[in-house]
Amino acid sequence: MARPPGPLLLLLLPLRFLLHLAAAAGRPCGPAGLPRDTVLGLLGANVTLTCQDEAPANATVLWQVEKQGAAAGQLAEGNTLLLRQLAEGNTLLLRQLAEGNTLLLRQLRYEDSGHYSCSVGTRLLRSLRLLVAEPPETPQVYCYRRSHDKDVLCEWPQQKKPSPGTRAMLWVRRRFVAENATEQRCRYFSKARKFLCRLKVPPGTDDTKSLVVSTCVSNSAGASAGKDKIITLSSVLRPDPPVNVTVQALEKAPQRLQVNWSYPPSWDPRFYWLRFQVRYRPEPASAFMEVDQVMTTWLDIRDAWRGTRHVVQVRAKDEFGHGTWSEWSQEAVGTPWIDPWELTSEMEPYSSQVPTEDGIYGVTLYPRLFEEDDINGSVMESSTHPVASPYAFLVTGGSLLLGIALFVGIVVRYRQMWWTSGQETAKPEGEGQHMLVPLSLPPPTLSDTPLLPHPAPSAPGGLHTTQADYSSSGQ
Repeated sequence: MARPPGPLLLLLLPLRFLLHLAAAAGRPCGPAGLPRDTVLGLLGANVTLTCQDEAPANATVLWQVEKQGAAAGQLAEGNTLLLRQLAEGNTLLLRQLAEGNTLLLRQLRYEDSGHYSCSVGTRLLRSLRLLVAEPPETPQVYCYRRSHDKDVLCEWPQQKKPSPGTRAMLWVRRRFVAENATEQRCRYFSKARKFLCRLKVPPGTDDTKSLVVSTCVSNSAGASAGKDKIITLSSVLRPDPPVNVTVQALEKAPQRLQVNWSYPPSWDPRFYWLRFQVRYRPEPASAFMEVDQVMTTWLDIRDAWRGTRHVVQVRAKDEFGHGTWSEWSQEAVGTPWIDPWELTSEMEPYSSQVPTEDGIYGVTLYPRLFEEDDINGSVMESSTHPVASPYAFLVTGGSLLLGIALFVGIVVRYRQMWWTSGQETAKPEGEGQHMLVPLSLPPPTLSDTPLLPHPAPSAPGGLHTTQADYSSSGQ
């Protein structure tokens, strides 16, 4: 039966694992070793070269430097220059320098690098190589990936040109995994003034796994290690800017612009899409207006300024929001549609009679009357006043009369309608209103009854009132 591991062994296993991680994470980052008989001089500093520990007695020590091609610079003035053609066609420059056991060089430049030798007569005493360099800058690495199927690119800028012989390295390993790091050598681009490294991404790699990126820049003058950077393949995703951005005017739409663009060549839209952000501004303005969450490759701007040229830019990002936005595209410009009639009116120096703000027609003055005087800078104003046209009065008076007639007609019409509706909706007699009573008796109706009936025999002593009653009733 096997014995269980003791407490000491249980403590040693995690320690061993941590040491292995530290060994995998720690990369050698030190200055490059100098060969024998090589002297390092810092850029801009002074350096002293010594021929021998003890100066030869009763002898004159001569110094000279040799270089090949155009690398030779003007080291000292007034010395003798010796030239010798080599078999390859290059020129070997030999320059005689000062005399003495030591040689002082001030304010070193890169051109001062070369082979220096000292001799007595024809006897060579010593040969030294001077290497002028300066310590490298600390790298500030930035990694990005142009699409899901591209390699990861890591770069960092340089303020100054690195010294000759400078070497930049980059290491990548998985986080929390005991494994050897992958080493990549970086290349310096002089025009862009930056180092660039390319990391190969094997197919099927998980985009969410964390990676540790380490950098080191070294030369003979020193070494500098950058801070470790933790990345994932999805977090460093940054597409290239959109291309073929165009701005077109829409006919009979003075406030609209049609913007079109294309996917960058490095991004394949068959597998993953991009979302876009568009910003635009009229040229007099300095602030941009932005439109987000654009999933198409076109945009219809509906609030453009009339007759003003606009500047438009577009940038892209992964459709799921992974990574960062691309750089803005190159600027594209466009002007909304302008009515040809308005353009023709602006080109005319003057017109005939045009309506003014108060509705009266007047003569448009020639623009020269309002130009600045070149002598005293005062503004000349015209003494001509707008002339009213009789036609304007006729039109105004006719319109006024027509309006009054229409108003009267409408009032009369509606008054009749109101009267008719009032008669139809009148209440019956006896319901809350007084009955109209005629002032006199109604005339008698015509009938077959004679107007003067035959008088009946009256009683003796009676009164005859028939005629009197009829007379009173006829009054």
